Amino acid sequence: MQVNGKHYRTVWLEGGLVKMINQPLIPHAFEILESAGYEETAWAIKTMVVRGAGAIGAAAGFGVAQAALGAPDGRIAAYMREAAEVIRATRPTAQNLFYAVDRVLAAAGSASAGGRRQAAVAEANAIADEDVAACQAIGQLGAEEVHDGCRILTHCNAGWLAFVDWGTALSPVYAAKRQEKKVFVFVDETRPRCQGARLTAWELCGEGIDHAIIADNAAGFYMRKGDVHMVIVGADRIAANGDVANKIGTYEKAVLAKENGIPFYVAAPTSTIDMLCPSGDDIPIEERGEDEVLCMFGLTESSELVKVRLAPDRSKARNPAFDVTPAQYVTGIITEKGIIKPDHLKSLS
Repeated sequence: MQVNGKHYRTVWLEGGLVKMINQPLIPHAFEILESAGYEETAWAIKTMVVRGAGAIGAAAGFGVAQAALGAPDGRIAAYMREAAEVIRATRPTAQNLFYAVDRVLAAAGSASAGGRRQAAVAEANAIADEDVAACQAIGQLGAEEVHDGCRILTHCNAGWLAFVDWGTALSPVYAAKRQEKKVFVFVDETRPRCQGARLTAWELCGEGIDHAIIADNAAGFYMRKGDVHMVIVGADRIAANGDVANKIGTYEKAVLAKENGIPFYVAAPTSTIDMLCPSGDDIPIEERGEDEVLCMFGLTESSELVKVRLAPDRSKARNPAFDVTPAQYVTGIITEKGIIKPDHLKSLS
């Protein structure tokens, strides 16, 4: 994707540095953060400097590769395993994170003692490249479901900022735009972190795609009026039975879509599918800090980024980051291998 006329990936490895777009600053500033070691990369994942299924996965893979590069001679394998445990503990729901960590460890473990560093770096880069190719394919396949004049509802950000490039839920929108189809996007604000209002809207502005940010609880209003033709969301983990974990509030949108006869699609690469997880009930749901709910972050008129508390001082909050949408509400899962019914996931193996 282009930012100010220059192509960027969301996260990449350059030498021993993991470079990533600093997402909490968007849309008010654009900055590349550099992480010098796996501990810093783990911190960036945990604090959502880098976020989104594929981007987390790529960053995690790069973090394990950083451990290989920084390990003392004779301790490469052990050092990588230690780093892997730190990275695994950052975001428990995101399947791509565990997928990438395991792949880089396996690649290094299969290499000779002298080739482990190189093998880890090569595998981490391969995971990132595969993420780009998968997301581009998702865009082409998903665009077949997008008609000219289509009005699409999204939730959270599953665009190129959430993956290495192209994204999932927004990739069919970008592909449709390049096919000269007219599309309009209803952008759920996505409380509490407002990834829709901040990130998705920023991406759509850059692509010149017509859109409107709406409050999360306005989606049903537009669905009932017939203004929404389809819903496309991403996923952080898909269970073997087709249940989908995604940003909190996704389940509500899926129920509303079914009630109003609107197709509800999940867009995700096959790396997000966890065939060892029987159902959505087995997906660990991350609970994040109270401040994300009790406070808001924004830009003042003097261009200062500030945190403002909304709630009473004595109030507490609950903050599950994800919910689970049962497979019965999902029209289809758009993968790089085709659009699959939730109960047909085993056909991908």
